[in-house]
Amino acid sequence: MKRVILTGGSGFVGANLARRLVRDGHELHLFLRAEHSDWRLTEILEDTQTHEVDLRDSARTAALVESIRPEWVFHLATYGAYPSQTDERRMVQTNVFGTMNMVNACVQSGCESFINTGSSSEYGLKDHAPSEDEDLEPNSAYAVTKAAATRFCRDISLAHAAKIQTLRLYSVYGPFEEPGRLVPTLVSRGLEGKLPPLANPETARDFIFVDDVVDAYLLAAFAEPHEPGGIYNIGTGVQTSLREAVDVARRVFEIRAEPEWGTLPARAWDTDVWVADNTKFRNRFQWQPRFDFDRGFRATVEWFRNNSRIWSAATSRRFS
Repeated sequence: MKRVILTGGSGFVGANLARRLVRDGHELHLFLRAEHSDWRLTEILEDTQTHEVDLRDSARTAALVESIRPEWVFHLATYGAYPSQTDERRMVQTNVFGTMNMVNACVQSGCESFINTGSSSEYGLKDHAPSEDEDLEPNSAYAVTKAAATRFCRDISLAHAAKIQTLRLYSVYGPFEEPGRLVPTLVSRGLEGKLPPLANPETARDFIFVDDVVDAYLLAAFAEPHEPGGIYNIGTGVQTSLREAVDVARRVFEIRAEPEWGTLPARAWDTDVWVADNTKFRNRFQWQPRFDFDRGFRATVEWFRNNSRIWSAATSRRFS
């Protein structure tokens, strides 16, 4: 059992990681914003210790970390990953200063392992699967702040011989994902026997099921790092086009209606190439994604069917 701090636990990936940590018997401390929504955490809150803290407050953050003295820290708190999150000043304060405050506090307290959460958006648009040592070309304010946080983590790890690693996540999907994103929309409309409005069918992403991502976090925390400030791509290494994703949904739900392509406007970050080179993490940590898109989509559908109450609460919160 480890004493663990998890930031961003009320988010999609964080809530899945929190459940795994609780199930595995760790002492879990959740760092949550005062205005957080707890619909993803209701079932496990009694098995955790929660602390309201704004990571932009360096003194409060440091005091809490010192009082808990965690062995592991998983840093998932972020702002700007969703289209509705457009405040660039808050992106800088949360993603850069918030990360700096957490890293400095944890280095000072002597934690064993700090896992930072990066983003594939740090690479910008590429025509291939980028490796971790390629030049970054972030093309949004969010991507710039994530790249800065990753660089800070690496520099502090080198300077203090601290075990700090960054996982650059690709397109994670699965239970508790935010309503309105592609996979939840395909599932919720599919359960009605329908398809949603759709963008360009050649738009592609490296979709990775959340359980595979949680496995990656835990492997990184347990293992001895192979390099100070290691950075790792976490994706399947296989991209799935929107056309292919819709084909899976049509098979699962036996939908005969033809997709209406182009009825959803393209977004600035849409591209027909977005895929991870996961060779480094796969080889160094003996990790292999267990879910291809078909299997992960079916697992997500099963979760939706078994958790209609939770999903109803999520959608009412989103559209209220």
